[in-house]
Amino acid sequence: MVWKTTLGHILGKATPPTAADPARAAEMRARVAAAGSARLGRSLAIRHVAAGSCNGCELELRATQNMVHDLTQYGFTFTPSPRHADILLITGVAGRNMVEAARQARTAMPEPVLVVACGDCAVDGGVFKGSPAIAGGAEAITAIDLFIPGCPPTPAQIVQGLLALIEAHSFPPKKPRR
Repeated sequence: MVWKTTLGHILGKATPPTAADPARAAEMRARVAAAGSARLGRSLAIRHVAAGSCNGCELELRATQNMVHDLTQYGFTFTPSPRHADILLITGVAGRNMVEAARQARTAMPEPVLVVACGDCAVDGGVFKGSPAIAGGAEAITAIDLFIPGCPPTPAQIVQGLLALIEAHSFPPKKPRR
């Protein structure tokens, strides 16, 4: 099973890279502004958990923070603490040794929480599907709100997926902690 999936990835054609498009970025900023303060009244923090990844998706996640894609212009930031996060972003397969750590990160996050599976491995196990070392995709860890397929997904796909997720869900501001 692993060889069949690997062969499918090797023989499959990669999607062509997308160039930076200032008009598209302006349109996305307008969509976020139209969502209003009820959804994006403040910056949304993302907690990233690599549950068993080859680091391809992590490289693309870091590219979302460069000058071309600049995830912060849409109101997203990365945080090292799950206690400050609004979105849990999981990359990689659900390796049996990482399932509990990812669940603990999810449990530590205050509600409401949105969960994103990023990359083919997180979607369904990718090339490792069927391996006894993994529990499957990110759904083996927790319920998923958004799947971003790709091996790895491009930074533009990641940004568009996060924006679509926010547009699709009402995301009220959290109550301040005392």
